Amino acid sequence: MNGSVRRTVVIVVALVVIVIAAVTIALRPKPAASAGPPPDVMVAPVVQKDVSLYSEWIGTLDGLVNADVKAQVTGYLLEQDYQEGAFVQKGQLLFQIDPRPFQAVLDQAEGNLAQANAQLANAEAVQLRNQLDVDRYTPLAKEQAASQQDLDNAIQNNLAAQATVATAKAQIQSAQAAVETARLNLGFTRLIAPISGIAGIAQLQVGALVNTSSAPVTTVSTVDPIKVYFTVSESEYLDYNRRFPTESGRQADLKRMQLDLVLADGTIYAHQGTVDFADRAVNQGTGAILIAGLFPNPGNILRPGGYGKVRAPTRVEPGALVIPQRAVTELQGSYQVAVVDAQNKVSIRTVTPGDRTGSDWIIADGLHAGERVVAEGAQKVRPGTQVNPKPYVVAKTATAEGN
Repeated sequence: MNGSVRRTVVIVVALVVIVIAAVTIALRPKPAASAGPPPDVMVAPVVQKDVSLYSEWIGTLDGLVNADVKAQVTGYLLEQDYQEGAFVQKGQLLFQIDPRPFQAVLDQAEGNLAQANAQLANAEAVQLRNQLDVDRYTPLAKEQAASQQDLDNAIQNNLAAQATVATAKAQIQSAQAAVETARLNLGFTRLIAPISGIAGIAQLQVGALVNTSSAPVTTVSTVDPIKVYFTVSESEYLDYNRRFPTESGRQADLKRMQLDLVLADGTIYAHQGTVDFADRAVNQGTGAILIAGLFPNPGNILRPGGYGKVRAPTRVEPGALVIPQRAVTELQGSYQVAVVDAQNKVSIRTVTPGDRTGSDWIIADGLHAGERVVAEGAQKVRPGTQVNPKPYVVAKTATAEGN
């Protein structure tokens, strides 16, 4: 065997040895990786308790009384005597209409009244003189010391004088009515607050001509307590009345019922309200009935026109199974929870959720009281995963979640 053949054989044998070694190393079992510690998860117990279920409706704030301030006479606004948006007292001057034309009318009416009184005095004096003539001629005519014609003339003159007195008295009544009307119109030049409350923006400025057909110059609203209107569906209203079929039962429940108001910033208003009344009819366009609630409003913080959510307990679910909403995962229309058993192993279970209440969820089917579910860290686990459970603590917030 020559040298080149020998070298080729050596190279082939070396390659074969290298391949066998590589295959052997590749097929050699790898040492098992060391298992890490079980993941930490937060678990919450499945609690069984009676749960008050709440309903929410969009509410609109309005004044308890909204009084428009309108002109009742025609004239020019001379001055504005209140601060817009401030609290005003009943009877406080808000606007002044030019009173001079109305003062002149009153002065004239008072002059006419004085003239009518003078005419009455003169008529009564004439009638008194005529009455004296009648009294004098009556016995003389009987004794034929005076003619019957003289007596008849005296009687006729007396009757005419009495008519003049009656006319003068009627003129006085008319003049008194004119004075009262003029005095009222002069008073109407002072546009005063009809109620105590918050005065709105002036809709007309000084110098504007106002009359009885003009828009209100401003509006005053009573806002403590403040009224909140909200609508409930006809089915909700009927369901409530079925549970309280008698008027006395409904009234007693309404007195006990407390309304919560969730403000526009998500906070719960500090004061609870009560139901004031339900409207007389269901709105045919919306199929809902209007309800009014009253809320205390110290400091006049809430103002008409604002929005909020009215929340109230509508029924009680006895013996409900409750877990945190965070423990429920929705997957393609089904709901699942991760359940931790006594050995701290995880199983995934499909559940049927019911109503939500605050940050919790009522579970209608799929769980039992006392079981533990993963409320935080469900993304770390799979069926059969060993976990290190820690108690779940609900974070306290100032938002509308709760109850």
